[in-house]
Amino acid sequence: MSESARHDPSASRTAPRSAGPVQVVPNGPGGHISYLVTGYAEARQALGDVRLSKDTAAFFAGKRSSRDLHPALAHHMLATDPPEHTRLRRLVTRAFTTGAVAALRPAIARITDTLLDRWVPGEPFDFVAGVAGPLPVTVICQLLGVPDEDRPDVRRWSAELFAAGAPEVVDGASYALATYMSGLVAAKRAAPGDSLLDRLVAARDGDDALTENELVSLAVLLLVAGHETTTNHLGNALLALLLHPAEQDRLREHPDDIPAALDELLRHDPPVSTATFRFTTEPVTLGGTDIPAGHPVLIALGAANRDPARFAAPDRLDLTRDATAHLAFGHGIHRCLGAPLARAEAEIALRAVLRRFPALRLAVPPDHIIWRRTRLVHGPESLPVLGDARR
Repeated sequence: MSESARHDPSASRTAPRSAGPVQVVPNGPGGHISYLVTGYAEARQALGDVRLSKDTAAFFAGKRSSRDLHPALAHHMLATDPPEHTRLRRLVTRAFTTGAVAALRPAIARITDTLLDRWVPGEPFDFVAGVAGPLPVTVICQLLGVPDEDRPDVRRWSAELFAAGAPEVVDGASYALATYMSGLVAAKRAAPGDSLLDRLVAARDGDDALTENELVSLAVLLLVAGHETTTNHLGNALLALLLHPAEQDRLREHPDDIPAALDELLRHDPPVSTATFRFTTEPVTLGGTDIPAGHPVLIALGAANRDPARFAAPDRLDLTRDATAHLAFGHGIHRCLGAPLARAEAEIALRAVLRRFPALRLAVPPDHIIWRRTRLVHGPESLPVLGDARR
């Protein structure tokens, strides 16, 4: 990623798309010729096309690799196709339904208020380190039954999984997380509770044919996916409001508009830049481009969400826009399972921040913000802000 892209993420969304909705990438994942999808219609088609497989184990079987990911992270639910994907997803779907998330809202609000109580009015406050990071990791750890004292390590290992340009760090983090989760599973067996992980352990030991490796893999995936994307969504959303004071003031005056505004904030700056790995199992045509079988397809969600053929003036943040068709959570059978939880956390956190801090502003110039350097997720590394508390 170029230095300019670090400070101007919109540049990485518009420049690739200008070359066409589907482009050839000579040196894609694993050195293979790949195809980058940046058009909205083409991205939506690709996300729902069953001819695009997510079975990474099948694609890389027999291919030489220098990577050493733990097996539980090398093959997980997001890297499977039906019927395996259907079976694994069914085991956790109930924990993320609208009703289940509604029951979590009081706890999310309490955690948010506790974090915001540490914000000293008038002094710089890192919103990522202070709220966007700890809020979702605390919620998902409570849901899974991860003890309080283990959460700093869990959060650090999770962040290391996205360390761009440092494969040894990523591989090491995969073993650390898998080893930790294996130990936690053993602890749940010895002293069962009522957490989501306890229910998954029961499924493993019951009639649902969940293998031990699948159990650990599913638990790690829920842990990581359950907070990394929300952390970036919160950082991106608040930054967008800081850069558009009129929109920030409008939401502060009409906080009940926040749930609908989340769609435009997600469209404008999604937390995931590129969808997870897919490859063609047979020839596919996208946007007039013929893609042979056996080639990786990279779906640029950020670029697709700013396709002018789908969204008028796509680079403009417009909270009155109907952006419900955005692709930030994906599309089809692999659409983000935790979307209801992510939306609840974002709504509650933004509502609280806007209510408690009426004079909210950046503590640094916008071009001093450093962005996470990773192909998959997108968000600020830190977000220094200033705010005077409401009296």
